[in-house]
Amino acid sequence: MLSVENLRSGYGRIEALHGVSLEVHEGEIVTLVGANGAGKTTLLRAISGVQPVAAGNVRFDGTTITRMPAHLRVKLGIAQVPEGRQLFGPLSVEDNLKLGAWTRHDENVAGDIERAYALFPMLSALRHVPAGTLSGGQQQMLAISRALMSRPRLLLLDEPSMGLAPILVDQILATVSRLKTQGLTILLVEQNARAALAIADRGYVIETGEIIGTGSARALLQDDRVRAAYLGM
Repeated sequence: MLSVENLRSGYGRIEALHGVSLEVHEGEIVTLVGANGAGKTTLLRAISGVQPVAAGNVRFDGTTITRMPAHLRVKLGIAQVPEGRQLFGPLSVEDNLKLGAWTRHDENVAGDIERAYALFPMLSALRHVPAGTLSGGQQQMLAISRALMSRPRLLLLDEPSMGLAPILVDQILATVSRLKTQGLTILLVEQNARAALAIADRGYVIETGEIIGTGSARALLQDDRVRAAYLGM
């Protein structure tokens, strides 16, 4: 579904990605493991179209999207849940969900809002509450739901557990697994590498803007270097 080839990107004269290549197949959860500053967020932003690409190619379902504007990538079926959630704080929960469907022109938006509330029942009682007043866990639930409102085929998840209590981390990652069973393909960046690999099919290890390892999630969990560097073992 997604193919990234020799991707280079950066900020000014500082290159953050040095020829990154990876693939995500339909129906998979693929996780990207790496330390802070390794280039994980830059890569997701380049895939979603909000980060300029200096060289290389991004293809989605065989279509080259390397220079395609971000909003057209959303229409193709790519949605990102950004690091830090980036909700519209003064707007209500429901208005945030409606904005997630901004590129759509069908009559099923109301039904998808109700499906979002079914996915995260806590949000239903908060539908008229400003998003900025929600707890961290509630905001993450809303950020995921807002992304789902565009009906994506590929979901880019950037650090969904950041700042959350362990019980909420488990809940969020369980929901990610459930979304896979519903047919969604997911590329996951997660600081909790052990938990991310536990629900993933495959993984990539990135260091200082380069992919240095890849394999099945089970193999990476048993890899001595990965265990020492990212799993605290």
